Amino acid sequence: MYLKSLTVRGFKSFASATSFDFEPGITAVVGPNGSGKSNVVDALAWVMGEQGAKTLRGGSMEDVIFAGTSSRQALGRAHVTLTIDNSDGALPIEYTEVTISRTLFRSGGSEYAINGSPVRLLDIQELLSDSGLGREMHVIVGQGQLDKILRASAEERRGFIEEAAGILKHRRRKEKTLRKLDSTQANLNRLEDLVKEIARQLKPLGRQADTARRARSVQARLRDAKSRLLADDVVALMNEAESAAARKADLDEAQKHARESVDAAGRLVSEAEVGASKAVPAAASARETWYELSQLSERYAGLLRVAEERQRLLGQPLERSNVGEDPDVLEQRAQASDVEADEADAAVVSAREALDVAGAERAEAEAKQQAENDRLTALLRAVADRREGLARLAGQVGTARQRLESAVGERERAVEARDAAQARSAEAKGHMDEAQAAADEAREATVEPLARVPEAQKALDEAKAALQSARDALNTARQRRAGLEARVAVLAETTQSQAGAGALLEGHEDALLDVLSDRLTVDPGFEAAVKAALQGADEGLVAAAAVTLEQVADASAAGTEGSVTLLHTVGEHRAVPLPSGVRCVADVVGIKPGDERLVQALLGSVALVDTDAEARRVVSESGCIAVTVAGHRWSRAGVVIGAGDGAGALARVRSLETARAELAEAEVVCESAEAEVERAQPVVQKAQTELATAQEAARQATDASRTAASRVERLTSLAAQADADVERHADAYVAADAAVEKARVALAELNDRLTVAQDVPEEAEPSTAERDRLAEAASQAREAETQARLAVREAEELARKLRDRAHSQRRAARAERAAREEAQRRAARRVAQAKKAETVAQRVRTAQGLLARSVEAAQLRVEEAEEAVRRCNAQLETARGSLAKAQARLSELRDESHKTEIDQAERQARYEALEEKALSEVSMTPDHLVEHFGPHLPVPSDFSDSSDPWAELRQEVDEDGNPVDGEPFDREVQLKRLKQAERDLQALGKVNPLALEEFAALEERHQYLVGQVQDLTNTRAELLKLIDEVDQHVQTVFADAFADTAKEFTSIFSRLFPGGEGKLTLTDPSDMLTTGIEVEARPAGKKVKRLSLLSGGERSLTALAMLIAIFKARPSPFYVMDEVEAALDERNLLRLLEVFKDLQEASQLIIITHQKHTMDIADALYGVSMRGDGVSHVVSQRIAAGGTDSADEA
Repeated sequence: MYLKSLTVRGFKSFASATSFDFEPGITAVVGPNGSGKSNVVDALAWVMGEQGAKTLRGGSMEDVIFAGTSSRQALGRAHVTLTIDNSDGALPIEYTEVTISRTLFRSGGSEYAINGSPVRLLDIQELLSDSGLGREMHVIVGQGQLDKILRASAEERRGFIEEAAGILKHRRRKEKTLRKLDSTQANLNRLEDLVKEIARQLKPLGRQADTARRARSVQARLRDAKSRLLADDVVALMNEAESAAARKADLDEAQKHARESVDAAGRLVSEAEVGASKAVPAAASARETWYELSQLSERYAGLLRVAEERQRLLGQPLERSNVGEDPDVLEQRAQASDVEADEADAAVVSAREALDVAGAERAEAEAKQQAENDRLTALLRAVADRREGLARLAGQVGTARQRLESAVGERERAVEARDAAQARSAEAKGHMDEAQAAADEAREATVEPLARVPEAQKALDEAKAALQSARDALNTARQRRAGLEARVAVLAETTQSQAGAGALLEGHEDALLDVLSDRLTVDPGFEAAVKAALQGADEGLVAAAAVTLEQVADASAAGTEGSVTLLHTVGEHRAVPLPSGVRCVADVVGIKPGDERLVQALLGSVALVDTDAEARRVVSESGCIAVTVAGHRWSRAGVVIGAGDGAGALARVRSLETARAELAEAEVVCESAEAEVERAQPVVQKAQTELATAQEAARQATDASRTAASRVERLTSLAAQADADVERHADAYVAADAAVEKARVALAELNDRLTVAQDVPEEAEPSTAERDRLAEAASQAREAETQARLAVREAEELARKLRDRAHSQRRAARAERAAREEAQRRAARRVAQAKKAETVAQRVRTAQGLLARSVEAAQLRVEEAEEAVRRCNAQLETARGSLAKAQARLSELRDESHKTEIDQAERQARYEALEEKALSEVSMTPDHLVEHFGPHLPVPSDFSDSSDPWAELRQEVDEDGNPVDGEPFDREVQLKRLKQAERDLQALGKVNPLALEEFAALEERHQYLVGQVQDLTNTRAELLKLIDEVDQHVQTVFADAFADTAKEFTSIFSRLFPGGEGKLTLTDPSDMLTTGIEVEARPAGKKVKRLSLLSGGERSLTALAMLIAIFKARPSPFYVMDEVEAALDERNLLRLLEVFKDLQEASQLIIITHQKHTMDIADALYGVSMRGDGVSHVVSQRIAAGGTDSADEA
């Protein structure tokens, strides 16, 4: 057994899913501080059930969930999965590979699973504890764990060995069992007190039970007398009801005839009303037709007047009031205006030539003026410069020369930059043309895929709609089928004849054939009559003809629950003859062979009639039983109303057959709907595939188009930037060229100034007369130019006006021609409209003649229809009078019937009061009272008084000495008997009617509790004995484990401390259940044995020696150590690694380390690092056998 893999996601710094694949041997996990190496150890402890947040280096359990960083959001859960190789069966589970997973949600919920099945935390802890991995997790040695072991008490060190030996769980269970025994003892004490209290209550309750037993005998006599008196009242009411029923039947017959008269009169009224209803709409329709024809005649008259007026108006000639000028004259004027405009254009040309001459003269005069000004300014400046000094002017000349040279260099650089930018722009534009062509092709390529997507979506929607429709149809069919199945199940269940009939049939197939309702078929419409005739026998079991009555009785004693009716024909049945013309109920029943005698016995003497009156007549004449089609059962004892109501067995059988037929149809519909759904599903899947394909093609085409467009935009931007650079450098060139020119001018001016300053005498003053003359000449030239410019503008304005006038005259000519053409067309339309009006007038005159005859005919039909309405109203009044008389007679009969019904309701109220009294006083129904306590039954003598030993000797006997059944019913005697029983019951005093049941229940409870107390006492003793056996087992196992650990500790200590001495001792060897463990360590050359006097490295090495001793004495499948060798120097580290190599032979080692020597002995390396995103990343490296490495990223 070893750890095979670990998958971490959302746990501490491992935000993404990270997997570690472990192999048997040594696996080292390395990395810088804070990278998350120790989180691997925490993940192993957490997934194996660790519940301490501080053990996991957190404040609360929520701290194990990834909390987020500046670049990643926090997660909502932490999930760790550990896979263990269980090929050797170390874990008690039937799997060669066990996967344990644990999930914690930020909301606080958690989930545990083993091989994907949800389990409890306790299940995981118990599974691991069987292989030496207990709650203390001694196999996981985290940071600071070594110092914790050294500082542990002697009892805590004992816990490490117990956990490794696998006995810690026994101690936990023992402690839990002792706590339960303590609570059980308290419950046992309370139970013993309860037994004593119940025993104290039994004696007085026994006396009450004896009194109740004597009162039961008196109550039986009281109940019998009261029942017989109530039964006599019921029979009297039934006799009254029979007489009232006969009177009610006569009234019903009279009402029937009266209703027939009312119906006949009503039919006459209805016929008259129908006639009137037909005559009135006919008259109204005739009047409406006459009215509409009259209106139509008036409209035609108006139409004729309109047509004649329109014909008259259109016949008059149309005069044009606004005739314009002749278009030809206007055209000639326009041509004259064009000639004048051409002359004006020639004047404009002459004026512009004069303007050019004046401008040239003005420019020449201004140039002369400017030259004179410059000369004069130079002379004045030269005088000033001479005054300032020729040396200073010479310095300015040198500075100007330097500026000129600098400006020339700047211009050359601007030219070079401009040329480079132009080359870049040309190159970008060339690539941009290619990219634009590619983008156009890509854009065109997206048209077809994008067009296919809506088509595929539409096809998918249609397929889904068809599938949904099929599913809806299937759901509807399934719901109907489920409803029918439930109905069939209910009907099938209710068609079982009686409770226990099915069980009785299963055990007596030879003696009992079937339920009677299953062996009969009834003609439609007679189910209620047959049910009333059978009186529940339709739910009875039919016995075979070959069996005897004793066999049938034996079958009935089969121990069934509820009552079961058994049907068997005994002897020959003599049917009561029915009156002539009366049908027998057996005539409407179909039977199976062999059931003829039984059906004749049940139905052969029962008459079938239509009405209650016929039933009463048949009963009075022949004395037989009669049933009506409505289900009323008549006999000499009275009538049972609604005897055939309700869902009888025969009706249920018919309903069951109908429901089964409908269920079969529903099955066919379901199969058809399922087939339709199966056909629709592939269509939907195909449509989904096509849509996905179309969407993918559209996405790819769109991505290609976007990529091409992005490239075009990028190249466009580059070209624009290059063009901007060209413009910027061109502007820089212009500015530099201007600067060169400016510097050259400045240098020339300074040279001239220097020359003039050197040549002009110091006292010479320049003259301004020439300047003034040239200024006056320039002013005159500017004035002449202004006059020439005004002349040009006037000539241009005149030419424009002449051109506009020509255009206006041509537009007026075109408009006049269009107006004259429209007038000709309008005159033609008026002629056509006049002819049409004449035609309409002629047709209207023809229609008026026809309408006049139709109006006369309609007037005649109106008069005939009104006469028919008057006749129908007279017939209706006569019929209503007859109906009123018939209704009055029927009302009288109904009043009388209502009085009878009131009497019947009063009798019914008395009957219900009597029924309620019977139910409340004797808990019996009236039918049961009449059947078992009626006045026609003899009254038995009272022998229920057990205190009279001679009661049986005083019983009356007949001549043969046989006991007489009883005496005839006498109401007075029963009244006296009732009063005597009431006096006897009063003499007994207050009686607890529940004393017998309470005494029996309390006595039974007392016996049960006594037995429970004894069982608990015995069970407690057995548990204490079992605990002693567990203690003995723990002592033996611990003693062996301690001896082996102490031996291994001595050996390991001598290897880690050559020449040193170390041993483990017990604090109390006499008590192996509670003794602790002390550690003695003396390195070579030292006399100290106390651990606190050792150095830090020696303390760590001693703690490792104890842990490794436990590991070797009771090996575990794997061990996880987190930087346990960090405090050791190289020499001690090498010794420890030699011990690790020995430990590797029996167990898997996972070591978190910074030491290079530890990495050298590892079979596999995992590197953990944390990048700038604050998330741990893992890189694995396996050390191959040949010395080569293979690495991959986890």
